[in-house]
Amino acid sequence: MRRLVLASDNRGKLRELAALLAPLGIEVLPQRSLGVEPAEEPHATFIENALAKARHAAAATGLPALADDSGLCCVALDGAPGVRSARFAGEGASDSANNAALVRALKPFSDRRGHYTCVLVAVHSATDPEPLISDARWLGEVIDAPRGSHGFGYDPHFWLAAQVCTAAELAPEVKNRISHRALAMRDMARRLSTDWGWQ
Repeated sequence: MRRLVLASDNRGKLRELAALLAPLGIEVLPQRSLGVEPAEEPHATFIENALAKARHAAAATGLPALADDSGLCCVALDGAPGVRSARFAGEGASDSANNAALVRALKPFSDRRGHYTCVLVAVHSATDPEPLISDARWLGEVIDAPRGSHGFGYDPHFWLAAQVCTAAELAPEVKNRISHRALAMRDMARRLSTDWGWQ
């Protein structure tokens, strides 16, 4: 079984990515289980943060690394929360605090359109000059009242018109087929196979 260190301590991301990579016979190791502290995320874009995290985890472990940087981007807020999605209400904020801050920020606006963005970066090593990069979006809109108990982050407030429910009301196996992370991971799995020969 091939091993890949996941440059994240987010349990929700680990659960989703491990499930998506399992069919490829790839064991996903959380960086914390290998004693790796989280990387700094000072950048303004998802791709820069994901690359920094992947290189940091690869350097610390000597293993190939996969990093995910993702978040919710709202049209009315010029892309916010964006790369600050996990700390929209402040450093160390809980999901409920971030959700409350988002609902407050959107209160003056009628345009509730938003999308989840996921950028995945895989590197063979810390100095890999050819990182694999996959990204995807999941379109929806933000509602004021939370619904559902699955998922994490902004899922209880992320309304999906086509499914007539929030992301938090989707069964995990359904979310793992249609979400931004699922779409990006499908592309990444293809690239791991074609570019790295991981089959």
